Amino acid sequence: MAEYYLDFEKPIVELEKRIDELHGLEGVSDEIGKLERQVDRLRKKVYSRLSRWQIVQLARHPRRPYTLDLVPYLFTEFTELHGDRGYADDSALVTGIGRFRGRSVAIAGHQKGHDTKERTKRNFGMPHPEGYRKALRIYNMAGRFKLPVINFVDTPGAYPGVGAEERGQSEAIARNLQEMSVLRTPIIVIVTGEGGSGGALAIAVGDRIYMLEYSFYSVISPEGCASILWRDSTKAPMAAEALKFTSRDNLVHGVIDDIIEEPAGGAHRDWALTAKLIGDKISEALAELEKLPADELIARRIGKFRAMGKYKNSS
Repeated sequence: MAEYYLDFEKPIVELEKRIDELHGLEGVSDEIGKLERQVDRLRKKVYSRLSRWQIVQLARHPRRPYTLDLVPYLFTEFTELHGDRGYADDSALVTGIGRFRGRSVAIAGHQKGHDTKERTKRNFGMPHPEGYRKALRIYNMAGRFKLPVINFVDTPGAYPGVGAEERGQSEAIARNLQEMSVLRTPIIVIVTGEGGSGGALAIAVGDRIYMLEYSFYSVISPEGCASILWRDSTKAPMAAEALKFTSRDNLVHGVIDDIIEEPAGGAHRDWALTAKLIGDKISEALAELEKLPADELIARRIGKFRAMGKYKNSS
C-alpha cells in the first residue's frame, strides 16, 4: 500500500523518518532518545488540537482499517456469507460468521477498499438495498441461533443511484431498523470511520454503540451539508464544525455509549493494536449483555433510542 500522509501528520513523519535513519548507527542513542521524546511531544500537541475537519480526514484515511482488515485480528474461523437470496451480492457490505474469543458470532460491516480497483468493486463502501437485505438475512439467522451480532460501520452513506432507489433503498434501510430493534440477541456496533446517515444507521441499531476516537457519525457528510446550506461544497470544514459529529460530540449528546481510543497517530498506524482495543470493548459489552433475558434486552434497546435527542413543544 502506498504511503499517504495528511498535512498535519507530515512534521511528525519527518521526525520519525529521521529516527529510522539513525537506527543502526553507532553512538547516536542519545540523539535517537531526544528525537523520540520530541515526536511524542509533537504528536500529543497535534492530536490534542485536531479540528473536526481534520478528524474527518483521519476517518477517511486510505490506510485506515476496514472490516476485512480487522476480521483476521478479531475473529477465527471466519466464513463470509454472500447474497440477499433475492437479487444479488453487494460487495460494499461484508457479512459472515466466526468465533470471537471462544464465542460464535455474526459479523457485518462496510468495506471500502484500499486501491482504485477494490474501491470500484466495493462501490466505495456505499451499499445498495441488496447489501442491507443481505445483512438482515444474517441478523435473522443470528436471532435463530442466538449468535451475538458485531457490526462495523464505515460508509459515506447508502448508494443514491437510480437502480438502488428502484430496488427499494429506503425500504431496505427502514426494514433493517425495524427488525434490528426487536432482534432477540445482543448487537454491538462500532463506528470505525465514516458513519454516514441512513447508510450507517441501517446496521447501527445496537445495544452498545461505540466509536473509534477519530471517526464521525452524522446525518449527512460535511460536503453534503455545505452544498445544501451554502451551495458550496468547499465550505465542508465549516460544516464539520457546525455538525458536531465527532466521537466526543456524540458521547456528550448521548448517541453513543463510549469511545474506543486509537493508537498514537490514529488507527491507520497500527491495525493490530486497534483491533485489540476494539476486541476488549466487545468482550466487555458481551459479558454484560449476554446476562440479560431477550425481552429485557429488546426493551432496553428500544428505550435507548427513544431517549435520544431533546425537543420542545412550541405553541
